[in-house]
Amino acid sequence: MTTEIIYKGQLRTDCKHLQSGTVIETDAPTDNNGKGERFSPTDLIATALGSCILTTMAIKMEGEIDLTGTRLEVTKVMAANPRRIGEIKIDIYFPENLQADDRQKTMLENLAHACPVSKSLHPDLKQTINFFYGRS
Repeated sequence: MTTEIIYKGQLRTDCKHLQSGTVIETDAPTDNNGKGERFSPTDLIATALGSCILTTMAIKMEGEIDLTGTRLEVTKVMAANPRRIGEIKIDIYFPENLQADDRQKTMLENLAHACPVSKSLHPDLKQTINFFYGRS
């Protein structure tokens, strides 16, 4: 088992990662009867994509370039009929001191589109990823 999830009432859950004991609380979003005071389940999907992209890049480029300070801005766009995530937009800002040549930049961009979360999402979910070098 990976996670234990307990419904706490008022459209909230506690999600416990069993290996570490870390807990993430979720809340329904304000546009769906929630308070929006925590990550919503769909926020977690968008966040997981961003985190997976950055982690995959760091794993593959370890020892070659240092991605410390790289920042992602993640935007989730909901769609209707049925209600779902229609698009996840991610802007990746690499720090000014990034020491990457054109080959390495191409590798980073390819890795962003090949992380496990990206490949696990439905192909109808639009993933828009923009890369900004030297502008953290």
